[in-house]
Amino acid sequence: MSDERIPDSPLDDGDGSDHGGTAARPEGKLYGVLAEYDTPGELIEAARKVRAAGFTEFDCYSPFPVHGIDEAMGIKRTLLPVAIFIGGFAGTVGGLLLQWWCNAYNWPWNISGKPAWSIPANIPIGFETTILFAVFTSFFGMWLANKLPQVWHPFFRNERFNHVTDDAFLLGIEARDRRFDSEATPKLLRDAGAISVERVHYDPDRKTRDMPKWITAFIVASTAFALIPFAVAAKARTSHSPEPHYHIFPDMDFQPKYKSDQAMDLFGDGRENRGEISGTVARGSLDADDTFYRGIEHGADGDHWTTRFPVQLTVGDALIKRGKNRFEIYCTPCHGFDGRGTGAVPQRVAATGGVWLARNLVDAGNPVAINMPNGQLFNTISNGYNTMMGYAAQIPHADRWAIVLYVRALQRSQNATLEDVPADHRSGMQMPEAPIQ
Repeated sequence: MSDERIPDSPLDDGDGSDHGGTAARPEGKLYGVLAEYDTPGELIEAARKVRAAGFTEFDCYSPFPVHGIDEAMGIKRTLLPVAIFIGGFAGTVGGLLLQWWCNAYNWPWNISGKPAWSIPANIPIGFETTILFAVFTSFFGMWLANKLPQVWHPFFRNERFNHVTDDAFLLGIEARDRRFDSEATPKLLRDAGAISVERVHYDPDRKTRDMPKWITAFIVASTAFALIPFAVAAKARTSHSPEPHYHIFPDMDFQPKYKSDQAMDLFGDGRENRGEISGTVARGSLDADDTFYRGIEHGADGDHWTTRFPVQLTVGDALIKRGKNRFEIYCTPCHGFDGRGTGAVPQRVAATGGVWLARNLVDAGNPVAINMPNGQLFNTISNGYNTMMGYAAQIPHADRWAIVLYVRALQRSQNATLEDVPADHRSGMQMPEAPIQ
């Protein structure tokens, strides 16, 4: 390729002299040619002609987006949306897996019998990690796709290129393009309506093309600062201390509020608990049906615990399943899933040398719970007994009756006899093996 000057350049009239009164700037290897056009429409038309001539290593520059320039240049649709989707999907999967690993695998914790892993409870964090990874992919993907950052570029040395953010419409063709010719390429640009065509050279001083040291220092420093939270988290995970952690963001930990049984100077009696107003009943809280709300039946011989289920309930599989669900949430921590009183709480207390009394609900040898009328069992769930607290505030009346029904199903299953099996099903039963002597 030839490095001859282009005679019609407004900064260079072809004789090699400098009319500005200053020494000519040293030039290095030819990078390409830069042409200026008067309007966005002329820039689009020039891009079409350059593309039709077979050029691929060229770009257009303008102070604002020019509609239609992508099609004129033959630019294909970017793969960035696909990359963002993949990044967001990775964030969703990663967020859900992280929560599963923390809560259900690495550190499972039984909270009132609730499942250690549940999709609905983990959706918010999964949503946040989806947005986070998608944003990161969009930000860094855009930089990579545009080959940024370019702290130095041969076009930056050109005086005319400084106007590209103001009022200039430029088209540059790189000399490395296989169709580039030092004579034919500038002529093509002039024929396409260019008002100026200039050669652009590399700066021969390589030091000017290196990234400024302050940018490198900033990247290193910001990366180091970004690692500090991970280091703090790693230290907290591997260290133990009797002192509570520092609350950098106190959030709701120390909010001004009144809790039960605290003093409060707002009222004359100085109590926070206001209690019920004497002689009043809240709407919908009359609870006049003693059988449904208290498990008591009234008869000629007096009041007694009911042995039936309230008429408001439909006894069937649906009610048993509901009772099983509520039993496993509220009752299994103490009574266990089989109702024998060996739940997680008694086991952990026993491991420390203590004793936690939890009644065996299904033992026929000590049939206290088995012999309880339904109403008395309902009352125990409502108001508690011994170390058991009452659950009237947490469990609605219908759910308490559902628990009673499920306890009856547990008792029946744990103490079944051959007579409980229909005669036409007994022939297919597997007989228990004889104990080994």
